[in-house]
This record gives sequence, structure tokens and C-alpha cells, in this order.
Amino acid sequence: MAIEDWPAGERPRERLCWNGPEALADAELLAIQLGSGTRGKSAVDVAREMLAAYGSLAGIAGRDVTELAQVEGVGPVKAARLVAAFELTRRLRARTPGARVVLASPAAVHAAFGPLMEDLPREVFRVALLDAQNGLLRDRVISVGTLSASLVHPREVFKPAILEAAASVVLLHNHPSGDPTPSREDVRLTRQLVECARLLDLRVHDHVVIGRGRFVSLAERGII
Repeated sequence: MAIEDWPAGERPRERLCWNGPEALADAELLAIQLGSGTRGKSAVDVAREMLAAYGSLAGIAGRDVTELAQVEGVGPVKAARLVAAFELTRRLRARTPGARVVLASPAAVHAAFGPLMEDLPREVFRVALLDAQNGLLRDRVISVGTLSASLVHPREVFKPAILEAAASVVLLHNHPSGDPTPSREDVRLTRQLVECARLLDLRVHDHVVIGRGRFVSLAERGII
């Protein structure tokens, strides 16, 4: 039976409006984002199947738009809607409106960027641009994909810092496996970027590798 044929008191949208979002199960909230189901399945049925397949909302949030689009009853439009909703959630968790973000320690870096990066399905390399007091000016995504020198070129890393007249930078990337232990390539790339920064009279404050609920600071390990 399609959701629109359900009694009004059982429809997810109506229940959200009358009782608040906290009254809804994960499948119901997911169904509202999906908007509709497919032949023989309501949006709630599709949502329940997704939760069973991926284990949890976090498991779904860790998938990219291409993978979600392959799920029966989802497709590219609904997949894009879901990925956008999860990204908004990450950004809300990572930001405090009106607050100045100071990245004076690896823990502060993880607090600011962990929610944005810890459950991403691919490696993402970012650079955070800091002022003289370690305040965050802005950040930029440099590459998406397996970390390598070919994807993370010093020119692309330091161009935003030069344009913003940043005093220093923090390098960041995530490990989709959840284990933030730096690889040999991570260490090699870090040393290469630190050397390039010296030539530009820029300071690399740290390189923080973000895992699931954990992080590793290459500065604390003496690599920077």
C-alpha cells in the first residue's frame, strides 16, 4: 500500500508535523528524504531495506551518490537528495554559528573537521588556512581519491594560502577505513609539502589524519 493510502496518523510526514521529528524511526525519517518508493514498495519499505543492507544511517551516509543510485527504488535524484542531506548534517555538526574557530591543537583540528570527514567513502585532502593567531580563515578541498603526489600537487595546496595571505596552514585528509595510522605515502607527501612551504615562506602547522572517531597528528609524531 502506498504511503498516501495509509491512515493519516501513520504517515511519516504527518507524524513529523504532529509529534516532532524525534518521534520518528530512522526508516521513517529516511523515507521522507526519499519522497516515494517503487512498484510494490513504499518509501518506508525502501528505507528499511537500505538500513538492513548498510547496517545503520551512518552506513548509508558513508556511501557516495553513485552507489546509492544503484539501490532499487532510489535512483540518481533520490541519491543526490540523500547525499545532500547527510552533507548538511556534517556541516552543521562541524560549525558553531558566529563562533571563531581556532585550530591551536590537533584536537581542535579534529573537533572542527572530524564530523565533516570521518565517514566519507573516499580519501579527501583539505587545507585549512590560518591567520597569525591560528584562527581559521577558510578551508579548501584539494583532491578527492587515493592520496598521491599526482593528486596533491604543492601548487594546488599552497595557491589558496598565498591568495588569502595565510600565516600558516593545516593539512588534513581522512582514511575511509577508519584507521588514521599514517601510511608511508602520507609521510612522504607531508615531508614534500613541508619543504615546498619553506620555499614559499609558509608554515605547515600540522597534518592531521582523520579516522572514525580518532585522529593522528604528524606534528606530534615529529614528522613536521
